[in-house]
Amino acid sequence: MDTSKRFEKGNGGCPSIQCETNQDVLCQSCASGVVTAAHRVAQRAAEPCLFGKGGTCCRNCNMGPCQIIEGVDQMIGVCGADAATVAARNFARIVAGGSSAHMDHGRGMALAFLATARGETPYEIKDAAKLRATAQRLGIDPADKATTDLAIEVGTLLVNQFGQQEGGLALMKRAPKARQEVWAKLGVAPRGIDREVVELMHRTHMGVDQDAANLLFQAARCALADGWGASMIATELSDVMFGTPVPIRTKVNIGVLKEDEVNVTVHGHEPVVAEALAMAANDPEIVAEAKKVGAKGVNLAGVCCTGNEILMRRGLPIAGSFVQQEVVLATGAVEAMVVDVQCIMQGVSPAAGQFHTRLVTTSEKAKIPGARHIAFDEHRALDSAKEILRQAIAAYPERGKHYIPVHQMDVVAGFSHETITYMLGGRFRGSYKPLNDNIANGRIRGVAAIVGCDNYRVLEEVHIELAKELIANDVLVLVTGCAATGMGRAGLLTPEALSMAGDGLKEVLEAVGCPPVLHMGSCVDNSRILIAATEMVLTGGLGNDISDLPAVGCAPQWMSEKAVAIGQYFVSSGASVIFGPSFPTTGSKVVTDYCFREMENLYGAHWDVAQTSNEFANKMLDHINAKRKALGLDKKKERVLFDMAMRRELQTGLQDVGCHGPGA
Repeated sequence: MDTSKRFEKGNGGCPSIQCETNQDVLCQSCASGVVTAAHRVAQRAAEPCLFGKGGTCCRNCNMGPCQIIEGVDQMIGVCGADAATVAARNFARIVAGGSSAHMDHGRGMALAFLATARGETPYEIKDAAKLRATAQRLGIDPADKATTDLAIEVGTLLVNQFGQQEGGLALMKRAPKARQEVWAKLGVAPRGIDREVVELMHRTHMGVDQDAANLLFQAARCALADGWGASMIATELSDVMFGTPVPIRTKVNIGVLKEDEVNVTVHGHEPVVAEALAMAANDPEIVAEAKKVGAKGVNLAGVCCTGNEILMRRGLPIAGSFVQQEVVLATGAVEAMVVDVQCIMQGVSPAAGQFHTRLVTTSEKAKIPGARHIAFDEHRALDSAKEILRQAIAAYPERGKHYIPVHQMDVVAGFSHETITYMLGGRFRGSYKPLNDNIANGRIRGVAAIVGCDNYRVLEEVHIELAKELIANDVLVLVTGCAATGMGRAGLLTPEALSMAGDGLKEVLEAVGCPPVLHMGSCVDNSRILIAATEMVLTGGLGNDISDLPAVGCAPQWMSEKAVAIGQYFVSSGASVIFGPSFPTTGSKVVTDYCFREMENLYGAHWDVAQTSNEFANKMLDHINAKRKALGLDKKKERVLFDMAMRRELQTGLQDVGCHGPGA
């Protein structure tokens, strides 16, 4: 990939990058001197190390690093490790790293939930109905139990899942029975959450597991502990505590910053921080302090997945995705950027340092040189949040030369599993049956998930062009994470986008009032897609397992290790996944063939790779069409015309079951 085209010397040296808004901001004089990831990518003329990119550089001991070439005897590790072993170890370590991020998040959420249930935080249980439904799924009888007592029981059980050493994970029982049988047969069902990461890291240590297939089995088990364990726990408990998302209209893009308010952006992945800031921003005391310095109030906007969390539940706008985090600061209009964990570039510190902006870290796990640290404690969440907001208010009078772009776009978000069920069938007949029926009759071709990061190394906005092509071909698109923010900027997250959809998809979604691309939350919320797929199986008519569904997932611009962990738990659950623009094992044909082909034999799903939006679309549509054919849905159904004999037979059947028509 030629990255030299991304840095243009004209117009102040602003980088030529995917997003028009980013380029607009960076080409303003107030952004002069701000160096972003776009600049750093452009300045790296060389491609990444091919050994590292292909997964065949081993640095797991001090005899290396060893660079391996498959099939060349002289190019194996000092210890004798070949390319397959090294690539499998490196892939497994990526899965472990990504899973650990979600697991730590899930643990934190479970502990905060338990503290809330005990009355130790200012949060509350907002969705008691979901609490009771979750309790039943965990095998806890909610009958005659007070909400507080039930929440303590649920929280205690789920906290214990992280340190559990034997048995199984309670929420894995939500999967289709056929899928549970696959896991049992292969021996990949997790025994606990944290245990699987520790074991995977041990197996990849020098001189332990040296069989590529065996390493990849443990990678699958670790990823499943993420998707059906930690991530699902985090999503379910966040919904119970902060409210299950319902469709809500708001805005995205940097133009959501406000000229006459204290702009505070919250960046990272922890909803407990964002929720506390949202509560404190509306506190009369804080509003009064903001007015004293000449502002109308506090404008809270999200960045990255924290943005998706507060967008889904509170309708607060998203200022930017992962690739926009430094650009948001380059406006000079942000009084404070509050960060917690994951996907936070160290480059935000020097970018904030160019302005009056306070960069505030909140997690003891994630400090940044040059930032102010205000430890966030959920037990005193409002006090912590007010302390942070006062830093921003103090900065407001110092705002100097700045530029707020006009770019912003309406979005509709909030499509939780529960919301989709309700929209398809109402309060009393909520069901995925209308979706399944319309897939069976061909109005909807299938379902595609476009998830994951955005990435400065990808020139084309693959997410957007791919989504357009899929919905034009009557494929319903589900989206999470930074991919969702990008599609929001492009106007794909509103019902108005149905004008770009195929006739069949448009007909169905106009009837229920859905956009053609459904925003389902942050990256941890990919567990919602697992549940949606499971519900499609349980509803019937589309096979007995997730692997039977005309559905496919992709992460076209993946950046984070979490994306690989997510991809692996989808593949292990029976949903094929296509990555782009590269795949981390390509230095070993043995391991790549295993991921791309052998996993299909084991899990009924496989990995694949693509680069352009057109290549992604072709592969995804081919996959969906193949699944339709296997289900016998490729054949056009002939219309049945009832003759008189058939009508008499039908009427006799109705009378036999006591149906005698209106007024009977």
